[in-house]
Amino acid sequence: MVPSTLAVSGDRGDDNAVRRAVDYLLRSRQADDSWRTPSQYTSDGPHELPEVVLPLAIVSAYIEITPFDLVKYEIDKATGYLKVDRPQRTSSLPPSLYGIIPRTYCGRRVGELMPASTHGDHDPLDICVFSERPIARAEVILKARVIGGLPMLDGGEADDKIIAVLENDPQWGEVGEVAELPPSLVSRLRHYFSTYKVLPGEASSVSIGESYGAER
Repeated sequence: MVPSTLAVSGDRGDDNAVRRAVDYLLRSRQADDSWRTPSQYTSDGPHELPEVVLPLAIVSAYIEITPFDLVKYEIDKATGYLKVDRPQRTSSLPPSLYGIIPRTYCGRRVGELMPASTHGDHDPLDICVFSERPIARAEVILKARVIGGLPMLDGGEADDKIIAVLENDPQWGEVGEVAELPPSLVSRLRHYFSTYKVLPGEASSVSIGESYGAER
């Protein structure tokens, strides 16, 4: 597990890539963090999901897209409703559940961890969650175990994809490191995020580095 002594106040730890997953999950205190959790807009009043804390193990994930969606949905920051962002430009489908980690923020501090980036993408951190059983419904909250991530640079912005497994999943629930996943699953994630915005013949603005794991 990650040492609980790693400071939340700004200490980014050493340069070991394994610690990237931890640093990305520390909620930024920057002034431009105006995003609010979806549950704050429910009809019976505001509700809060737990803050992301150390030692890192389980997080709440809000699912925006399932592996069956041909349209990209995302949270509208102004209203908290799920909105249509765009139809998928290619025939590729997400290889996992995809969403965000509420109460996190990809800002300046995150951008400093990514070589060649100018800043983070100013959104909550993205998360990909694997489960044995198909989950065909988006706009749900689930508990996920973080096992690593893919370092991604998109148009000069840091935009890592945190990789996780559904908590207590009968097939993946005991996985603790991204290296324990079949390589084909990680390759599918890499291919999807490398190509989902471009058509054949177009130049890609995305670059993805080697996957990193979660320190145990």
